[in-house]
Amino acid sequence: MATDYDVLIIGSGPGGYVTAIRAAQLGMKTAIVEREHLGGICLNWGCIPTKALLRSAEIYHYMQHAGDYGLKAENVSFDASEVIKRSRGVSGQLNGGVGHLLKKNKVDVIWGEAKITKPGEVLVSKPSKEAMKPQHPQPKNALGEGTYKAKNIIVATGARPRVIPGIEPDGDKIWTYFEAMVPKDIPKSLVIMGSGAIGIEFASFYNAMGSEVTVVELMDRVVPVEDEEISKLAQKRFEKAGMNIITGAKVAKVEKTGKGITAHIEGKDGKVEKVAAEKLISAVGVIGNIESLGLEELGVRTDRGCVVVDGYGTTNIKGIFAIGDVAGPPMLAHKAEHEGVICVEAIAGKKPHTLDKEKIPGCTYCNPQIASVGMTEAQAKEAGHKVKVGRFPFMGNGKAIALGEPDGLIKTVFDEKTGQLLGAHMIGAEVTELIQGYVVAMTLETTEEDLMHTVFPHPTLSEMMHESVLDAYDRVIHM
Repeated sequence: MATDYDVLIIGSGPGGYVTAIRAAQLGMKTAIVEREHLGGICLNWGCIPTKALLRSAEIYHYMQHAGDYGLKAENVSFDASEVIKRSRGVSGQLNGGVGHLLKKNKVDVIWGEAKITKPGEVLVSKPSKEAMKPQHPQPKNALGEGTYKAKNIIVATGARPRVIPGIEPDGDKIWTYFEAMVPKDIPKSLVIMGSGAIGIEFASFYNAMGSEVTVVELMDRVVPVEDEEISKLAQKRFEKAGMNIITGAKVAKVEKTGKGITAHIEGKDGKVEKVAAEKLISAVGVIGNIESLGLEELGVRTDRGCVVVDGYGTTNIKGIFAIGDVAGPPMLAHKAEHEGVICVEAIAGKKPHTLDKEKIPGCTYCNPQIASVGMTEAQAKEAGHKVKVGRFPFMGNGKAIALGEPDGLIKTVFDEKTGQLLGAHMIGAEVTELIQGYVVAMTLETTEEDLMHTVFPHPTLSEMMHESVLDAYDRVIHM
């Protein structure tokens, strides 16, 4: 089989496999190199299986509160092994789906570990990583070790958990998201370092399953990238659900004990609080996988663990590109996919628009869900905008009350002079599905007037989006 390609992609996560499919659609001979599992971290150890876990926790929560809906559910319990089994099954189904899509689009899969030996050439060797065995079999007819040539090489190797010196994960008492996703049983107690999306999603899962959860956040509020108003509402809900939230503090030291760990939590005032737990989850961010790819030897420019690229994924070395987490924040699957499409379309001479990172939505699937796009209120003001801000609570929405989900808020931020939608921020049931309405509006450069004139169906949660816009201009109806 010929080993010369127009495009060769290293890594088959959402960025890599979507890029490969788009390249094939554009008529380019394409191959993708993978060392562990098709679909990458997102599909196998991140986005998808965590949502399966959270869905189980959500249903368990509702069963415990069946009486609120006029229903009876007695002796409600769970089987941790079956919860994990379902999550891995969902991952396995989608893993096979990625293999089917690559085959359908005639993308060659090369199984192994890649190193760029020079521009236009990739050496693929037997995978050396042993820390995590592939969960699913490699696709049939996959190519193997050897030297492959390609006019264009795209690095899409993703990221891995960031490690704090002295608090290195051991797979037993100190976990990363890998171990947290496949526990042998649900720990009675755990400490979670970091309240970003990964940390707070696991906090929600384990809290719902009965664990005593302590979340430690270095910043002065949880989910610190979100609008401050949303963060404050989130913390109230988390604490009401039974979580112990400690902000403005860090885990300075972890002692391993016979029963688990003792976390030494140091506040900004230097005072130390000790919290004992069975497990600790380290969720303090991720770092790009740039090592062992030959990038340093080739002189590819990197910065703080990520490859430096322009708006088309182009590096400083001709013929070498990078997309997704390895190309820097925001480290989101949907960002990686769009970067990959832009990259190969540029390679094909299609002259695509560069990605506007201000219009990339962020979603956190904790309970309650959080979703946002664009500037926070504070960021808009810092950027010099005179703003108009609208708010609408879930309590004022008929569908939310009917669902038994009256706690939540939708917030919109507009430029007062132009009516431009600068940002939208939500907390509450299903907001991760609602946010896309505002993303489309921002992409189309919609003004407040356009949104006011849009008809939203009744009864739906989406009506709150309309009401929030109306509130920004003192026209709210149901509040």
